[in-house]
Amino acid sequence: MDRGGRGRGGKRGDRGNRTEEDRDVSLSKSMSFVLRHGATQMGLQMATDGFLFVEDLLAHPQFHLYTLEDIERVVATNDKQRFKLRSHPEDGRRQIRANQGHSVQVIDLELKPVLAGSPDCPTEVVHGSYLRSWPSIQQQGLSRMKRTHIHLACGLPGEDGVISGMRKNCDLAVFIDVPRALADGIEFFWSENGVLLTAGDAEGKLLPKYFTRALTLKPTRSILPLAVKAAELQMSEQA
Repeated sequence: MDRGGRGRGGKRGDRGNRTEEDRDVSLSKSMSFVLRHGATQMGLQMATDGFLFVEDLLAHPQFHLYTLEDIERVVATNDKQRFKLRSHPEDGRRQIRANQGHSVQVIDLELKPVLAGSPDCPTEVVHGSYLRSWPSIQQQGLSRMKRTHIHLACGLPGEDGVISGMRKNCDLAVFIDVPRALADGIEFFWSENGVLLTAGDAEGKLLPKYFTRALTLKPTRSILPLAVKAAELQMSEQA
């Protein structure tokens, strides 16, 4: 009987832990949407530097089941350090913002410019994407799409010091020559959580000429050809 009770108790505990984790994941995803994209459409006032008062967030019906402690825990335990909490410099009220990933214009994310030849200027960084997009990327380059920046990481997920910059389910890695892009006037910035950001060129792109290599990541890693064969390009244009 005791053994059965402990077994049932263990299962209840496991369910409880999973429920809390699921709740935190849901909160993290909801905060990401609000702080990166949807504050205005949800009737929330975001400052020009991307910060939103936590009390305003918690007052919204979508967040009424959460507390400040929930938000603090999610910010502290988020594996990619997506968020920043601070006390407002004038009145001390708690504020939160996303570190990057915005589709809305944010004036000051406290981004650090990358200068050619500086110690923090990487020679190569990587962008995570999906193999279904490779034909377009191979021909046209990477695009920031509706976001304000293209996200780049210093290495692949799981490598030393790499915590963010790429989704875990990405199956394509495209590597970028940063010094070459800088030499052409493309700007790069470090975010607070170690993601390299760039708005790309005037059209919001990083062209294929800046690619150094490309890899499939799943199910196994393998090298992809960078150059598009002329015949293939002609066929795609005629299609």
